[in-house]
Amino acid sequence: MIVVIQCAAKKRADAGFLRTKDGKPVLFVGDPAAAPPSREFIYARPDDPSDRDVSWRELLRTYNETPVVNPLELCRAADLYTNPAYGRLVKRFGAEDIYILSTGWGLIGSSFLTPNYDITFSTVKPHERYKRRKKGDLYWDFQALPAGTEEKIVFLGGKDYVPLFCQLTALVRGARTVFFNSEVAPEAPGCSLQRFATTTRTNWHYECANALLDGALAVGPNLGATRSSDDAG
Repeated sequence: MIVVIQCAAKKRADAGFLRTKDGKPVLFVGDPAAAPPSREFIYARPDDPSDRDVSWRELLRTYNETPVVNPLELCRAADLYTNPAYGRLVKRFGAEDIYILSTGWGLIGSSFLTPNYDITFSTVKPHERYKRRKKGDLYWDFQALPAGTEEKIVFLGGKDYVPLFCQLTALVRGARTVFFNSEVAPEAPGCSLQRFATTTRTNWHYECANALLDGALAVGPNLGATRSSDDAG
C-alpha cells in the first residue's frame, strides 16, 4: 500500500534553503510580489526563473539527481515537517511507499530533498495572503508516483488538497481511497471516499494517520464510521 499525506505549515527550524549564486536563501511563497520586504530572503515561486538559466524547480530536480551530496543541507520531505506522523509512516511502511502532497512541489517521495517553503491552499490571515496558492497560478508540479503502479493508494489530507491529489494520480492503475472529514464529501473522480470519524477540526489527518499506523483503521470502500454533523475538515 502507498500512503500519500498532505504537507504541513510547521517545518523544522534548521530546514535548508535553495540559494542564489551569491548565497542568499530563497523562500518560496504563493505571491512573491505581495510578500513583506526582507533582508534575509529572496522570495520566489517554485517555477520562477532562477539565476542559473533554469527554473527553481528544475534546479531542485537536478539537485536531487546528484547522489549523496547535499551541500545545502536540505531535509528529506518526510523530515521537513515537525509533526511526528510523517516519520512514523516512513518507519512503518518504508520510505519508498510514503509520498507527500506538497503545495509548493506537488507529489514527491518521502526521501526527496526539499527546501523550506511557505505556500498553502488554505485561506490565511490578510497579511499572509502572499503564502496562498490560488487556482490558475502556474505550478509544474512534480509527480513522483510511477504512472502504471497497481498498488493501492491512500490519501490523508484536507479537502483543499483533494483536487491536486486526483489530478496528479489520474494515470495510476491502483485503487485510490480518499479519507475525508468534511460535512459534504469532496469531489474525487475515480476514487473511493471514506469518512474518518473525529471531532478534531484542524489537522484531523494526523489523527487519521495515527489510526492507520496503529491498525485501528480499515481501508476500503464504504468503511469507516459516520461522524457527527458538526465536524469539519
